[in-house]
Amino acid sequence: MSTARIHGATADTVRPLSVDAEARRFFRLRAQIAWATLRTMLATARLRLSLVVFLSAMFWGAVFGLFLEAFHFLDALHAEVIPLLFNAFFSSLMLMLLFSAGILLFSGLYCSAEARLLLTLPVRAEAIVAHAFQTALWFSCWGFVLLGSPMLVAYGVMRGANWPYYVVILPFMVSFAVIPATVGAILCLVLVLWMPKVRAHAPALALVAGCLVLVAIGWWMTGQGRVEAPSTTWFQQTLSRLSITEHKLLPSWWLSSGLLEAARAGHDPGGSLLEALSFLALLVSNAMVLQLLAAWIAKHVYRTGYSHVIAEAPTRRRRPLGWVDRMLSGSGSSAGRPLRLLLLKDLRIFRRDLSQWSQFVIFFGLLGLYFFNLRSFNYHTAYASVIGYLNLAVVGLILSTFTTRFVYPMISLEGRRFWILGLLPVGRDQIVWSKFLFSFVGGVVPCVGLVLLSDAMLGLPWHLVAQHEVCCLMLCMGLSGIAVGFGARMPELHEPSAAKISSGFGGTLNLVVSSLFILTTVLVAAIPVQISSLTAALGVPRLATRGFLSWAGGPQGLVASYVVIVALGIVATLVPLRMGLHAFRRLEP
Repeated sequence: MSTARIHGATADTVRPLSVDAEARRFFRLRAQIAWATLRTMLATARLRLSLVVFLSAMFWGAVFGLFLEAFHFLDALHAEVIPLLFNAFFSSLMLMLLFSAGILLFSGLYCSAEARLLLTLPVRAEAIVAHAFQTALWFSCWGFVLLGSPMLVAYGVMRGANWPYYVVILPFMVSFAVIPATVGAILCLVLVLWMPKVRAHAPALALVAGCLVLVAIGWWMTGQGRVEAPSTTWFQQTLSRLSITEHKLLPSWWLSSGLLEAARAGHDPGGSLLEALSFLALLVSNAMVLQLLAAWIAKHVYRTGYSHVIAEAPTRRRRPLGWVDRMLSGSGSSAGRPLRLLLLKDLRIFRRDLSQWSQFVIFFGLLGLYFFNLRSFNYHTAYASVIGYLNLAVVGLILSTFTTRFVYPMISLEGRRFWILGLLPVGRDQIVWSKFLFSFVGGVVPCVGLVLLSDAMLGLPWHLVAQHEVCCLMLCMGLSGIAVGFGARMPELHEPSAAKISSGFGGTLNLVVSSLFILTTVLVAAIPVQISSLTAALGVPRLATRGFLSWAGGPQGLVASYVVIVALGIVATLVPLRMGLHAFRRLEP
């Protein structure tokens, strides 16, 4: 009898938790982690937290103002292009969320110490995947909410929407974000399971597929006749190329249609709040079904895929770019050899990390195709200069996302291997400067080339081309200095995930400061040129304009803009680097 009781007690103690109990445990774990993080920030970093909130609010307000003016401009054209814009915007964000969630989940499920610990516990595989998925969803969609919410609020203000529209914005965005994130999780689980079987042919297949996609996009974008711009016909012809994003089976179409119906409810007889809620129910139901499918797949493949990743033995492969490494390490004097070796290490890490160079090639490649497609339009000189400055800002903003995502975490990713750098005959200042040089040289080549391509396609005069190139050079230098300086000032040496580091407090602050630096630099460059163009367009003689406008629109204003741009670039480079170097010298890992 006693033996049976002992056996029964033993059986009860090893019985796994129910699904609801597991969910409650993981929810309590996430709540405790979030509360501890918030409490630590409030206790030790109130100033930094307040600064991030303030700068984020300024960024949100600036984006809101830009979208509000853009919607008023489109409304004045009497063109029904806003649904096309919404569909194209949300379709692109859907793809970005899919890839972002997949990359984050791979890091959280197969490369983290937390996953190794959870796999040793008597919990279900689908619970572990759900826990990692919720973390990845949070880190991957915060940018979507930060960028999408001011656009949607601005559209509601322009349309004069009632209060229900603003209430349903957040549920629509969250339910929409779950769908591509869940698809990315499913693809991550399946690809990891089959990775050993397709690894041998994956590089060739990826290269061929990428080339075909780029050729198809280039042919499609450049195979159009020249049209006049801007006009209603121009917008309709341009956006009609994106008609594929209006497919009714896409979640992006459900999102945009539901929000448009909610904005029209109460003003337009064709709008209906009930119709908008039906689109919201469609998003929520599909998100829930995909969650069930992801849980079923995780139950059957996660542990097997994790075993494949852990058991896979590294193979020695030839390095096709070994001659570049030898040339970099062997050139120069012996005094600069440690710095060159540090650059070589970062270059090899960049080449081996598929998530870095693939995103770099995709984004800058698509941007190059867009700039090349500018030759399909006829522009007036004033309008071409406006587009040139907008393109310059776009290049800077894309570079800022890469410096925030990949350059800012570089020092933090040294992590527990930091002691190795301490044993090397290399000063800490050289480590920081190597990160800066790697970021600056890697960013200045594609950015300067893209800006030059944009100006050539727009047919801008040489003095504007020179100004844009100087701006681009200062942007590359300043963004690299901000990312490396902030990364050295606020390192997170115990966090192995680059995505979590860049999505945290320091990464958010880095992105906000970088965006403000870009907007300030571009505005300083554009104001003198636009004043001169506006004066010429209105037929106002220079002698008729007195005071500041006459001075700013003349050669003096252009020279002053050069001085201010260079000064902004130097300050944005040296001030963060000095802060980072001072903190990094005293760092005790």
